[in-house]
Amino acid sequence: MSARSRLVRWGALIAGCLLTTAACGGGPDGAGGGSTDSGTSGGVPDTAAIVQSVTKDAQLAAALPPQLTQAGSLNVGSNLQSAPNNFYASDGKTPVGFEVDIAKAIAAKLGLTVHYSDMPFGSLITSLASGRLDLTMAGMNDTKAREQQIDFVDYFTSGITIMVRKGNPDGITGADSLCGKTVAVVQGTSHQTFAAEQSTKCTQAGKPAVTVTATDSDSQNQNQLRTGRVNAILNDLPTAAYVSKNAGNGQFFEVVPGEPINGGPYGIGVNKNNPQLRDAVANALTALLQDGTYTKILDAWGIKQGALTKVTVNAGS
Repeated sequence: MSARSRLVRWGALIAGCLLTTAACGGGPDGAGGGSTDSGTSGGVPDTAAIVQSVTKDAQLAAALPPQLTQAGSLNVGSNLQSAPNNFYASDGKTPVGFEVDIAKAIAAKLGLTVHYSDMPFGSLITSLASGRLDLTMAGMNDTKAREQQIDFVDYFTSGITIMVRKGNPDGITGADSLCGKTVAVVQGTSHQTFAAEQSTKCTQAGKPAVTVTATDSDSQNQNQLRTGRVNAILNDLPTAAYVSKNAGNGQFFEVVPGEPINGGPYGIGVNKNNPQLRDAVANALTALLQDGTYTKILDAWGIKQGALTKVTVNAGS
């Protein structure tokens, strides 16, 4: 089995764990069965009506680069492994998540459809810079360092959160308690950078270093945490909160309390040589914010605490 096939298969397994009670060995109660107030079933909301209500804005669509108007589709790059941002439905091939919904809504406002390209997180910026992708949307933090390579249209605010096994058997209370622990991160993310920085702080204070395990898949990291191969996962707030609530009916993981670490915006990545597309995306997202579509999507996924009140471009730090 190829590496990509293994990732798709594992992504489908994780989605199945979130969608069904039996798949993860959960009981009859909790997030794995029935519906919630946000209209969810098994933790995945039915947002089809919200997205399908978006109609083309002819004026905004006219501002698109001609080649995209002719293509009729946006090629969006992502790493489809992180619920509720972006992941595969239980069929193992259909992208779902709040980012997927926002991408579809932006495209619809511009009279386009969306084609997803699933790839390792660390390949997204280079693929965008090479022209292989039109946009990236993968829970990527807008940072000044990344702004040197690509532009960002910011669409959400988040921060790094520590996720541990249910009951917190290792007694992790925050970043300082990671010294001497093994922590899983996704390759190429700000989580990996923070883990390395925290490890340095530990050793400078005369404490054991943080052992960092980097993979290409958040679902691989979840498996390592469940089986005790790592003590914690570093992840963004929406993913950690969603997975902790839904995986195994909430019996597998929990989030360490506290304010998110290094909070900042998520950004839709755009090639710096394509300011016309960047501005079209920003204007479409602004229209979705103003007409309430944006808020409805975030509310359906239970993450409206990360909503922006104004669309910004390159506002990272």
